[in-house]
Amino acid sequence: MRSSDILIVDDEVGIRDLLSEILQDEGYTVTLAENAEAARQLRYQTRPAMVLLDIWMPDCDGITLLKEWAKNGQLNMPVVMMSGHASIDTAVEATKIGALDFLEKPISLQKLLATVDRALKHGEMQAAAGLAFDKLGNSPAVQELNQRLEAVAKQNGPVLLTGEHGSPFETVARYFHKGSTPWLESVKAEHIVDMPLELLQRVSGGVLYVGDITQYSKNIQNGIVFLLSKAERYNVRIVAAGSQSPKELAESANVDGRLLELLSPNAITIPPLRSQPDDILFLINRILTDLAESEKIQPVKFSNEALAVLRRYEWPGNFEQLHSVVKKLALNADSGEIGEQAAEEALGQAPQRAAAELVGGFDFNQPLRELREELERRYFSYHIEQEGQNMSRVAQKVGLERTHLYRKLKQLGISVSRRSGEKCDE
Repeated sequence: MRSSDILIVDDEVGIRDLLSEILQDEGYTVTLAENAEAARQLRYQTRPAMVLLDIWMPDCDGITLLKEWAKNGQLNMPVVMMSGHASIDTAVEATKIGALDFLEKPISLQKLLATVDRALKHGEMQAAAGLAFDKLGNSPAVQELNQRLEAVAKQNGPVLLTGEHGSPFETVARYFHKGSTPWLESVKAEHIVDMPLELLQRVSGGVLYVGDITQYSKNIQNGIVFLLSKAERYNVRIVAAGSQSPKELAESANVDGRLLELLSPNAITIPPLRSQPDDILFLINRILTDLAESEKIQPVKFSNEALAVLRRYEWPGNFEQLHSVVKKLALNADSGEIGEQAAEEALGQAPQRAAAELVGGFDFNQPLRELREELERRYFSYHIEQEGQNMSRVAQKVGLERTHLYRKLKQLGISVSRRSGEKCDE
């Protein structure tokens, strides 16, 4: 199934075939599922453009499957429910869960095509809007963030996103990208200084995301000040990030005061991941879904004990660390379930093993890949501590370019601060 397919889920073969024939005649691509389990497996493989979902099926009703997708973070596509004998209460319940619309059987041709067309357009708009489907959770902290985003979105002017290292800055920044307007990330910081007007022309009428200002030299920060002075002329909204608290930014000698003054009126703080433990399951399932779709990694299940370990963890590296840990566990899973020990080991919290199993402080019973990563993690952590987190000296000490060093540390789940003047070309 491709991401452009319409998924039809109905246990009646006649209805599946009829709907499929009609939609294919209209030029749509269609995938069929005869029950909830088949639909569940197809959804793990990719995200369809939309779903036509029957409510009454023998193995699992459509409402239950809809709730499952919503809980697992997989309800990021429009779903239209279908039924020949559902009550109004059922239709209302489906809508509250997240269904876009409801079709009553028998479905007229005109009604079917109009609903499908509206659902597909709705899905495109929601994808362009950024966070509408791809939420960061449902905890009070995230609800408060969403309220702040909605308020700022109604205003004009630049936006400053603040938060700890590893916060989902770009994901939140995309909230301000609407419809088919341009979106641009300045991949190379030099472009901010060397070609500011070209950047504004390319993204005219849209959003320019300039990234984390704490990573930039004063020269680059001055370039952002110039961009802000010309942004209104090009109808461009500039969104910046700062991987420090507002107070730390204000007190930092490495952040240009003029830049901070221009960005501060629309400042939004992204909550740290440790403040939303109840969202961990939702986020893990969303990450697993993304990995299954983008990298064809087979979905796995986390045991209740493993989830408890992940919920208790403080997540100093926030969303970036969570994504790295989940990906590592999914790649290294020997079976379809992640257990408590695997979760603890991924977080460096595994209980002390018997001395007989350790050689030089390393467990030689684990797979070579994990042993190598553990050695590398200790090696880099040692030099970072020795050099007082001066990443220029660390890079020289270990013999890596700074860009390669940061990429390696990210792979290993080691979170560090970038000092002013250090550029990211990743």
